[in-house]
Amino acid sequence: MKLDNVIYSTENKTIYRDGDKVIKVFDKSFSKANVLNEALCQARVEETTDLKIPRIHEVTLIEGKWAIVSDFIEGKTLAQLMDENPDKIDEYLELFVNTQTNILSKTSPMLPKLRSKMSEKVEQSGLDATTRYELQARISGMKKHNKLCHGDYNPANVIITPDNEVYVVDWAHATQGNASADAARTYLLFKLAGKDEIAEKYLNLFSLKTDIAKQLIQRWMPIVAASQSIKKKPEERDFLLSWVDVAEYE
Repeated sequence: MKLDNVIYSTENKTIYRDGDKVIKVFDKSFSKANVLNEALCQARVEETTDLKIPRIHEVTLIEGKWAIVSDFIEGKTLAQLMDENPDKIDEYLELFVNTQTNILSKTSPMLPKLRSKMSEKVEQSGLDATTRYELQARISGMKKHNKLCHGDYNPANVIITPDNEVYVVDWAHATQGNASADAARTYLLFKLAGKDEIAEKYLNLFSLKTDIAKQLIQRWMPIVAASQSIKKKPEERDFLLSWVDVAEYE
């Protein structure tokens, strides 16, 4: 495998292209368990749906670092297309929401439960006991669903190929659960990126296409904000803490 063509990098992972393959190399701070869990989640989605997603070929060690090798998908992300063609935002949002609703129409019974994952993250959030109690009570009161939820659904994870096929990548956070929770996270990601107008358009369109009341999606917002806060990004903290106020959405 050749590691000389970097296509994306963060402080804890680097993604390389090697021909028709992508090699995601994790920093040594990543545990083996976390890397294997990411690969397992994607493999389970592969096996239980007919969605267009990259296929995993192997999990390996490269110079002491764990790596996942999968298909390279040629094309541009919806995030790139939105930036390049702001006059087509409505068209791209339509495609974006249609793709998400298709994902949510699937099931993958071996994936982790979204409710359990959210509950665990709330406990890791460092919020005071009273706020954690209120959030846990809200999670318990949500309807139990088993829809396939991407968990990090945003335009940067949707690739349009030269043949106009739509692929969805990065299934590390995939779970089975409530569609409203997945929509709440997508809305939050738009807000965190400072795309307030697009966030509102997205929420309205998702609600219209799924016939899910916006109030149901909003009930998940304090929960997804608390779960996002465990990433401990200082630039996001104040914004997320303002969202965790449960009473605001009552």
